[in-house]
Parts: sequence; structure tokens; C-alpha cells
Amino acid sequence: MYGLWRPRVLGAWRVPAAGPVILAVNHSHVIDGPMLMGTAPRPVHFLIKKEAFIGPLDPFLLGIGQLKVDRESTDRAAVTGALGVLENGGVLGIFPEGTRGEGDFASLRAGLAYFAVRGGAPIVPVAVLGGGERKGRLLPALPPLRGRVDIVFGDAFRAAEPGGRRTRAALDEATVRIQERLTAHLENARRLTGRAG
Repeated sequence: MYGLWRPRVLGAWRVPAAGPVILAVNHSHVIDGPMLMGTAPRPVHFLIKKEAFIGPLDPFLLGIGQLKVDRESTDRAAVTGALGVLENGGVLGIFPEGTRGEGDFASLRAGLAYFAVRGGAPIVPVAVLGGGERKGRLLPALPPLRGRVDIVFGDAFRAAEPGGRRTRAALDEATVRIQERLTAHLENARRLTGRAG
């Protein structure tokens, strides 16, 4: 990451030094996950689509603790693995939007709220910024080589009160609260770095 781009990490001290935590990351470039894995202050275990586990990448990703997920169904093995990361006091990385897009947290899936409520872990919002204008680029899903990429960690927060309800309504409420906090962090990160995206 440091050889191909120029990462600038802001606020990494906001990630709790120990105990379970969820890093909720915006997702607009294919390098967002690897960039965070290479710059976070603790090892991060991401839920990654099973299609990425091909050829030599399969043993490599599994070897560094990444979790394979089938996005076409409710993948119970992936859910169990993710909850296991939190139960063992680890760091779970999640792209709350579910897939790469504008990276603006506009549409969140319920998975993040589920893991935060069920795993009892605080959420640290993370904004990865620096893609700039994508039109006309040879590989639109990548930031320009040697370009600066800002990784901005926000303040940890809880999606729900510890020991609270785990009903569908409670998860919906938590998702709304999470979206508000993530959107606010993204706006603050853009102001802080002087970036539009």
C-alpha cells in the first residue's frame, strides 16, 4: 500500500487498544479493504465475498484471517465466524453498504447493526478518501498510483444499549442511528482532509 499510494492515517488512536470492535468502512475502491488492513493499528478481519477467494488468493486471505461470505444467501458460517472474531476480542471490518459504490453510506444493510448488537462491540467509523475523479482513468476502481489516500478513523460509539432488545425493530433503529453517525463522520472527514471523496 505504501509503495503504490501515499496513505495518510488520521485518528488511529480512536480504535480501542483491546477488546472487540467493528470498523465500519465506506467502500468506493477495490483497495479500501487492503488499505485499511495495512494501516489500522490492530489486525482486521473482513467479511469478503467468496468470489475473491480464487487461486493463490484463497490460502493467502484465509491465512491472514479474512472471512469468506456468500452474498447470495444467509451465510451462517460467515456469521458465526464474524461473531467469533468479536467474542475473541478481535477487530471485525465491515463495508456497511455491502458492496463497492459511491462510498457515501447512503444505503446500509442490516448486517452491521446485527453484529454490533449481537456482538456487543463498539463501532469505529472509517472514511477512506482519495479516489478523486474516476472518469477517464485506466482502472476506475483504483485511486491514481502514488496519489494520497486518507484513512480517517472516527470516535467509537455503540449502536444500542448493552443488553438491549434484539428484535427486528431494534435492529432497524440501530441501523438508522449507525447511518447517522457514519454519514456525519464522512462529512467531518471530508472537511478535515479538504476532499470531496
